Amino acid sequence: MVFSSAIFLFVFLPIVCALYFIVPGIRGKNTLLIIASLIFYAFGEPIYILLMIGSIIANYIFGLMEGRFSKANNIAGKKIVLIIAVICNIGVLCVFKYTAFILENINYAGRLNIKIPGIALPIGISFFTFQALSYVIDVYRNPEMVQKNLFNLMLYVSFFPQLIAGPIIRYNEIAKQINNRTSSIEKTTEGISRFIRGLTKKLIIANATGYMADSIFALKITDYNFLVAWVGAIAYTLQIYYDFSGYSDMAIGMAKIFGFEFNENFNHPYSAKGIKDFWRRWHISLSTWFRDYIYIPLGGSRSGNTSLHILIVFFITGLWHGASWNFVIWGMWYGVLLVLEKPIMKLSFYKNIPS
Repeated sequence: MVFSSAIFLFVFLPIVCALYFIVPGIRGKNTLLIIASLIFYAFGEPIYILLMIGSIIANYIFGLMEGRFSKANNIAGKKIVLIIAVICNIGVLCVFKYTAFILENINYAGRLNIKIPGIALPIGISFFTFQALSYVIDVYRNPEMVQKNLFNLMLYVSFFPQLIAGPIIRYNEIAKQINNRTSSIEKTTEGISRFIRGLTKKLIIANATGYMADSIFALKITDYNFLVAWVGAIAYTLQIYYDFSGYSDMAIGMAKIFGFEFNENFNHPYSAKGIKDFWRRWHISLSTWFRDYIYIPLGGSRSGNTSLHILIVFFITGLWHGASWNFVIWGMWYGVLLVLEKPIMKLSFYKNIPS
């Protein structure tokens, strides 16, 4: 079920919104949102909803164990739990998203003929896995954040506005809002306006430019000329931004209707002054996730291996976007550009370029 589909716009969302404002109490509203989120996910993935629920239960247990080890001042035990939690979450993601990619490369490198299983990719698995990881890492860093109510954690991970296309909401950003939030006419109005803005981006701009880009990319190479190639490139550039930005706007708007405040996910990325500035503006929730949970723990810019840390992060960024070498090369391309950008920016000719 996608946000721009008729069944979502005219059936699912109106019913959930109407019931939300009828159901009394924050506990009742949270229960409604959990049920709605599970129905939303089951509509497209009736089997893999069990995978998501299993992930939530497992990480709930990991969080409780981290909290208990922390109370006992058992740092080693807490660290072991975190390591196991990370391995389990990444392991599940690898099985469903990267098994075929790994086996294809093993077959190619070893001239083997290992049968590749047809494992379907669960919708949103990258997003809900990263949110689950956010929870266990945040609890490891601050044991007081441990969530003792399973259903509160289930709401955090499965909340339907951000479940399919983000933004990636970190646990420390939303933990207090789960049981302590308010709705108002102003917030609801703002949320509806934001949702409509995102829907407009998706239906009017992204779909139109996407159709244009697909039509041009389908042409034979002999049909290309300078103008056609540039129109295709620009159309595709607009499509990926307005499609993704539109979904983020719709997610942020829906969350606001239900009383939640999500951080922004895009900030005019095509007006960026450089590669680093671009990644501060594009898919902000993913960029900050990698920064806080991978780049900084690796050592960030505090050690002499800053360039290596950047390349590792963007290698993982490429893989996160897709299980193919195209995405890996795309990620490494940005990593190399970021490594080269810093010394280039120090050159006098670069400093004299008007902004």
